[in-house]
Amino acid sequence: MHHQKLGKIFEVLCLHIPPKDRTPFTDLVNLVERRVRSEHHRSPNRPIYLVGESLGACLALSVASLNPDIDLVLLLANPATSFTKSPLQSILPLLQIMSDLLPSLRLPLELSSMAGVMMADLEKGVGSLSWDFVAQSISYLSVFADILPLETLPWKLQLINSASSYANSRLHAVKAQTLILSSGKDPLLPSQEEGPRLRQLLANCETRVFEDCSHFLFLEDTFDLVTVIKQIGIYRRSIERDFVLDYIPPSPSELKSFQDKYSWINIMSSVILSTLADGKSVRGFAGIPSEGPVLYVGNHMLLGFDIVPLMTQFSENDIILKGIAHPMMLMKQGKFEQPFSDDMRLMGAVPVSGKYFFRLLSTKSHILLYPGGVREALHRKGEAYKLFWPERSEFVRMAARFGAKIVPFGAVGEDDWGDVLFDYEDQMKVPFLKKFIDEISDEAGNLRATIDGEVGNQALYFPGFLPKFPGRFYYRFGKPIETEGRKEELRDRDKAHELYLEVKSEVKKCIAYLQEKRESDPYRSLASRLLFHARHGFTSQVPAFDID
Repeated sequence: MHHQKLGKIFEVLCLHIPPKDRTPFTDLVNLVERRVRSEHHRSPNRPIYLVGESLGACLALSVASLNPDIDLVLLLANPATSFTKSPLQSILPLLQIMSDLLPSLRLPLELSSMAGVMMADLEKGVGSLSWDFVAQSISYLSVFADILPLETLPWKLQLINSASSYANSRLHAVKAQTLILSSGKDPLLPSQEEGPRLRQLLANCETRVFEDCSHFLFLEDTFDLVTVIKQIGIYRRSIERDFVLDYIPPSPSELKSFQDKYSWINIMSSVILSTLADGKSVRGFAGIPSEGPVLYVGNHMLLGFDIVPLMTQFSENDIILKGIAHPMMLMKQGKFEQPFSDDMRLMGAVPVSGKYFFRLLSTKSHILLYPGGVREALHRKGEAYKLFWPERSEFVRMAARFGAKIVPFGAVGEDDWGDVLFDYEDQMKVPFLKKFIDEISDEAGNLRATIDGEVGNQALYFPGFLPKFPGRFYYRFGKPIETEGRKEELRDRDKAHELYLEVKSEVKKCIAYLQEKRESDPYRSLASRLLFHARHGFTSQVPAFDID
């Protein structure tokens, strides 16, 4: 089901084990290992991805343990390393008896990569196997074109048993980058418990759980392996992942899924204003440059939640807005893992660094930048809409080097959603919270530790706030500032600083404008917007204040 999509970004090779094959597990390991070494010799600087489900996962782990010198990436679904805890073991003696007594019977089996085929309704009865169950299974004859002899099943399960033992004994030697994909409703293996166990034992491992999926994860209609690879950010062409050059844009179906996932944001009926070249403000994206590189520079609201509506609105206007984010926002596992991390990776967010900023500009991207960073997003009581920008420019000269347009913007509305009641200063007075804040701040790192004052204080914490009925988010994008042809002029630090202050001033003006104008918005409250939708339909655009 995944070969066609995988074939667009990989050279796909598939191992097929015929139903009647009796090759021992160690010989299968040798077979795969030979091919892996051959591919590595052909392209030594390119990673090799091993995708395996159940038995295939044991095979991939075993090959990786024997080849720590080869750059391997393992994508493993419901590994059979947990076979000793599976109810499947209990049917081995029964199947052996059946194969001895009924050698002429043939069972329809649709084994996944676990062994090729598995009883059609085994998932319904592994906990209470009986002769009635066996008889019922036998009645499902000739539904599939391929029929597996009954005597094959004991061999396949014994193969899995030996594969599990072999792989488990060598987990300590696996150095490969590994992703464990676990089904939440796997009746054949305790896959949901196996993921965390392997994460603890493997040197470089992360996990993902798919709660509504069954054992045969790769056969689930709702599961898309390529989408998972994009969301996890595990695709790379060389030894290290390049967040820009290795980025694979979302497909139309992935974009639609992203937009549908956050369709609830429509309850905010966000107001987007942009500014035309003549300085006139209009509602919508008419004033947004269509060609990159474009650098959108603005203010963070509380928790940085303003990012999600922006990315959604831009994607609906055929623009992929790539955020420059604190590495904490893209962390895959950790104490401060973000709920939007997978979606941000899918949409092309990159960690803060000069290298990635350079590459985004060179690829003519639409770039979202918040100079205030974490300090602005996790502000204290009474600091709403206060800017915490560095004293000197961090982006002007680089933008001028590529002739990028700089679009200053302001965002307001977070104070319509909640009031900060228990902030950083309060939490640092509580010993166990102080310890937690110190731990997650150390884990994420402080990107501005060398800067003094408020801007350098980038400690991570989760502010306690009192929710309100959802208000409305407002965004105003100012007139684009051209840097084309100003490269030499803006090499001068003082000139660059002047432009930096101009951008900062425009952001403040946008914020002040929105704070004033929203007071005259008749649809600022949730009740008024819901009433409008009830009268005009939920796809209708909710009006706002008059634009000057």
